[in-house]
Parts: sequence; structure tokens; C-alpha cells
Amino acid sequence: MSAARPLNTLRTFAVIAALPLLLTACGYGAESTDDGKQAEVAAGAKKLSVDEVKIGYFPNLTHATALVGVQEGLFQKELGGTRIKTSTFNAGPSEIEALNSGSIDIGWIGPSPAINGYTKAAGKNLRIISGSASGGVKLVVNPEKIKSLKDVKGKKIATPQLGNTQDVALLNWISEQGWKVDAESGKGDVSVVRTDNKVTPDAYKSGSIDGAWVPEPTASKLVAEGGKVLLDEGDLWPDKKFVITNIIVSQSFLKDHPDVVEAVLRGSVKTNEWINANPDKAKASANKALEELSGKALPAEVIDPAWKSVTFLDDPLAATLDTEAEHAVKAGLLEQPDLKGIYDLAPLNKVLKAEGQDEVDDAGLGVK
Repeated sequence: MSAARPLNTLRTFAVIAALPLLLTACGYGAESTDDGKQAEVAAGAKKLSVDEVKIGYFPNLTHATALVGVQEGLFQKELGGTRIKTSTFNAGPSEIEALNSGSIDIGWIGPSPAINGYTKAAGKNLRIISGSASGGVKLVVNPEKIKSLKDVKGKKIATPQLGNTQDVALLNWISEQGWKVDAESGKGDVSVVRTDNKVTPDAYKSGSIDGAWVPEPTASKLVAEGGKVLLDEGDLWPDKKFVITNIIVSQSFLKDHPDVVEAVLRGSVKTNEWINANPDKAKASANKALEELSGKALPAEVIDPAWKSVTFLDDPLAATLDTEAEHAVKAGLLEQPDLKGIYDLAPLNKVLKAEGQDEVDDAGLGVK
């Protein structure tokens, strides 16, 4: 955990050349889809303080709490007569923009866009109110070209986008090996190739990359193409846990509609509980949701190993978010930010206490 630090902005080159990329969670592009999906509301169900709550998330296994909670009606059950309207996003920048504009109220998102969105707005736009998932990130390589970790030197390794969560992790790992890479260009002892996750499997098949540091299900797609998992990022973290997905809310919505926020958090806690108690049913539910959103379900050879590598939990693992911010600073992608106040875990802890579960900690980065 780091002490509070003076608020600064992103480096000039990052603002001008890379800010849209720095905000990316998993790097699937920058489009968003207002899918207009609304759950059925029980007749006579009592509304909360708003008629509708707008939530956003990615069509991605690391966002399965949202996928499954919506699919199974677990959020709607907690919201009563207040309807859910969902929007899906393919990258962090568009989701942050939607939150800032009021197009969504609550969203599931990765640590890098949460950090950068918060610092860009001088701490006035969002709060992290819960965790959602940990893990699900791997270094997958061509076993004919890379047989050990030392063989990564001199090779071409893909990440989703410049400055995204996985890009920062790879740059930090490279630095810890004593190797040098220019963060902006990706050139150095390892060639860091920023490649959209949608095309990374094809890039791997063509031989234009030798491996990739990527989230699920892209990692398992590469394995299905003959790749080998050389490193699971979880092995680099204490207790093998690190935040990959948070829940964020606009500060204005949190202030004006705490009852709705609490209801969504109850839905999230109960969804994670159901996922962990019913992993096979939950996996099928998530895959059905993905099929409805993308038109194609994931094959068993991809979803089975991918699902096993993601841990669903309510703890935001706040200390790991602070460490990830430090890694971005170390890589030269971010000026030291002041993350004090990025968390407000009081609503979550209220829900957890009511459910008989342990409260979670904000690592000193919560609101006063």
C-alpha cells in the first residue's frame, strides 16, 4: 500500500498519443452497444428511487458476474420494480465516457481504465464500489520458439493495447527480468506488439507474434491453436490474487440513489455466491449470454480452461490496484496519481455484513 501522493496528470505523450489506449481494460476496440436488454419485472414489484438503472459491462468472461447476474435475473430480483437497462462495451474508454455522460450509472471495468478515468477527472467522476473478478491472465507462447522464460528475450509478444492492464503487467515483468523496452514504441529487448485481442489468434497462427500476455478467453484460444501457457500472472501476486474487474459507479448516482447501488451490490454478491456454488451452471449461463451478445458461443476447448482460471469474488483487492498503478508509473505510462478516495466500500460492506460475510478493505484509498 502506498501513501497518498500528489495529483498529477498523465505524461504529455500519453495524453496526446495514447490516452484512448491507456484507458482500455482488455482492448477489444472502442465501440459500445446499447443492447437495450431489460429484465422482466414482477407485477406489482416496488420501485426504488429511480425507474431504471443503466449498467455496462464487457462481453468477456472476466465480466461474468454481470453476464450471469443479468442472464439469471439475480440483479432484477434485488431491484424489484426498478428496471435494468444494459449496455455492452468493447473497451475501457467508451465505458468511462458513458459513465461520465450519464449513459450508464454503474459499470464493470478493469483496473487501468478505472485508475486513468479517475485521475483524468481529478477524482470527481467515479468510485470503485466492489471487486468482481481476479486472475484470468496468462503469457501464452509458441513452444517451438520459446521453451523457457529466458527465451522471451528477443521475441515478439503481443498485449491488447498500449497502457492497458495486461500491457502494464508485461512491461513490469520485463523490467523485473533486467531487460529494457521503450514503453511507448514497444521496442527493446522484447518487442511488445500491441494487437487487438480479436485478431491476436490469427497473428499467432501467421507467426507475426511469438506469444501474448492476454486475458481470457484469448489465452485459451491461443492454447487451442497450439500455444503453451508459460506463465500465469496470478503466480506473480501474493496469494495468487490480483484485481482484473471492478465495479464502478458515478459519484452523482451513488449520492442520489444509494438504495439502487446497494441493490445492485446485493445482486453482485449473490451472483458471485451462486457462480462459486454452481460453477458448471454458471459457465453455461455466461456462455449463453456471450452467444446472445456476439452470435457465437465459445467452444468447450476454450471456455472450460478459461473459466477455471478466473476467480469471482467481492473483494476489490485494493492493494493490488495500487500496485498496478505503481507499475504504470514505473513503466513511464503514468505520472504518480493520488488515488485517495477512489474507493467507497461502505455500501458493499453493509451488504456483506447483512449476508454474514467478512467486510473488505480499501487499502487506505477510500473516501473519508
